[in-house]
Amino acid sequence: MNEKLKLAIAGSGYVGLSLSMLLSKKHEVIAIDISSEKVRMLNDGHSPLKDNEIQEYLNNHKKSHKDFIGSFKATICKKEAYKDAEFVVVATPTDYDSNTNSFDTSSVEAVIEDVILINPSSTIIIKSTVPIGYTRGLIEKYDKNNIIFSPEFLREGSALYDNLYPSRIIVGNKSVKAKKFGNALKGCALKDDVELLYTDSSEAEAIKLFSNVYLAMRISYFNELDTYAEVKGLNPKQIIQGIGLDTRIGLHYNNPSFGYGGYCLPKDTRQLQADFQSIPNVIISSIHRANENRKNFIAEIIINKKPKALGVYRLAMKSGSDNFRESAIYDVIQRIKKNLSLKIFVFEPSFPNKDIKKLSGCELVTDLKDFKAYSDIIIANRMDNELDDVIKKVYTRDIFNIC
Repeated sequence: MNEKLKLAIAGSGYVGLSLSMLLSKKHEVIAIDISSEKVRMLNDGHSPLKDNEIQEYLNNHKKSHKDFIGSFKATICKKEAYKDAEFVVVATPTDYDSNTNSFDTSSVEAVIEDVILINPSSTIIIKSTVPIGYTRGLIEKYDKNNIIFSPEFLREGSALYDNLYPSRIIVGNKSVKAKKFGNALKGCALKDDVELLYTDSSEAEAIKLFSNVYLAMRISYFNELDTYAEVKGLNPKQIIQGIGLDTRIGLHYNNPSFGYGGYCLPKDTRQLQADFQSIPNVIISSIHRANENRKNFIAEIIINKKPKALGVYRLAMKSGSDNFRESAIYDVIQRIKKNLSLKIFVFEPSFPNKDIKKLSGCELVTDLKDFKAYSDIIIANRMDNELDDVIKKVYTRDIFNIC
């Protein structure tokens, strides 16, 4: 049997918590988070995130499932988390700061400095998304060779599933410790024959950013195709299906929307665009602009319909997600409000009360029947069969899920 590792994982968002569940099946994992409420929920066996697999794994830990030979606990105490850890995984958020044209990596550095004080011999694995060249700079800044970048490739709502069945595992280092960590990830995955690639640190950082920006570009491409089809009176579904039959393109990640959003794609696109400022490019600098144009187009369509009462069905960026950050529909709402005086009703039963200010000028409706009755037109970034009875009111570009 492989050696049981001791790991601390800083941050219990989708990245950190899914990694905690993955690795705790065979290893000893302590998750550390600044939220005492999150820590309490996790220790009680309840996931603070919407992810079925994460909840299932928490249940299995509580029941001492026979296949779970590792352990999991959560804490807010830095010393408890770091003092015996062979590996400390950093999975804290790195939001994009438009003032500096770069990710705010202060939370990453705060964890690293705590670890250096408490347990300097541990190997630090950065899972947070960072600028290209960042890890190399940290190694020089702290004079430590035990800092490694290893990107994640997860979907919110399916984060643990994507760790259990990874498309690939990338570790930005080729040392013995790096291989030990890479093998731990692979050894806990359920997918056979996972590709495990060891690279240099900056190359691993580039893999992460260029991967996400490619996805943003692909979304923008099919959205522009859909815009063309709508203006010209063509059937976008037929066109996209025909294009996707080319195996070089494929029938995936091709469903039009109001624009890309969520946590990763907007910030990663802006970061890479900033990195390209002194480098010749056309495509990279155009992706964000294409997404803004798409939201303008969607808003203009609604404005031209001149509704008296607009219904907004769900705010999450995609089906199965509880992430409302930078969802494209927010910007569509703002554009409509700026150009049209009307009532706007929002149906989002899971919307957090702490973010209610984001809906300024809108009325949050929790009863679906009332929401349908109040609205002249309903916009839906993603369709659901609970709108079937009012389909004539619905405007969506979700061409593969529409009735």
